[in-house]
Amino acid sequence: METVTTIRAVRERVQAWRRAGARVVFVPTMGNLHAGHVSLIETARRYGERFVASIFVNPMQFGPNEDFAHYPRTPREDEGMLGATGCDLMFMPDVAEIYPHGSERTARVEVPGLSRILEGEFRPGHMEGVTTVVAKLFHIVEPDVAVFGEKDFQQLTVIRRMVAELCMRVEIVGAPTLRETSGLALSSRNQYLTPAERKLAPVIYRTLEAAAARIRAGDADFASIERSGFETLERAGFRPDYFSVRRAEDLGGATAATRTLVILAAARLSRARLIDNVQVMRP
Repeated sequence: METVTTIRAVRERVQAWRRAGARVVFVPTMGNLHAGHVSLIETARRYGERFVASIFVNPMQFGPNEDFAHYPRTPREDEGMLGATGCDLMFMPDVAEIYPHGSERTARVEVPGLSRILEGEFRPGHMEGVTTVVAKLFHIVEPDVAVFGEKDFQQLTVIRRMVAELCMRVEIVGAPTLRETSGLALSSRNQYLTPAERKLAPVIYRTLEAAAARIRAGDADFASIERSGFETLERAGFRPDYFSVRRAEDLGGATAATRTLVILAAARLSRARLIDNVQVMRP
């Protein structure tokens, strides 16, 4: 695997692969990689012959009281992990390479409406930061396919909408959430959890599954399901931001006619803010 830090170098490598007839698959990350990221590269193997991963901690998607400065950065470990999975190219730019005029003054990409709900309500500007950097990365790498984890379900939905509406020539693939045996979704932010909090954290997934079981059993009182999930997390010691039942296709409000649903939750345990979701099909 080769590591490059400039846009020009990425384009040179990708153009050479294209001349050789290879399909290029891209996995964007913020680094501090774990087994969940490895699973994205493994998913990517089914869609092409050459693989690019980016490692870029994007300042645009962090709010003023969030952890940009302290977000864990482990470039050497990340490089070893990506190389072991068969990644061909690691793109690790600095902030000036991506935002030459500063992230505050950069041109921006937004998906109105969809970016303002759920995560967008509790982390204003977050989704705009995601779509802006992903759009830039797509223009740099020009992949045939890009792979994103389903753990960040709203992010995946927003990126799919952006790609469709901006007529981008990239196929978006969602990869299933990887979990610990306890059910806790793998996340770089899990390392903020104390041992006691790590034992408690899987309650989020169990609460989502309990809500899904009610829906599979025919319960369509979504307001009651949301209220119950939120209160369960509160009683367990979390500070939940939301527990919401939505249409899986576009995150709109679910109705009695909706068949394909997603239940999404975000909750804090001291320093860690955890998100998770469960998809469910109604009978």
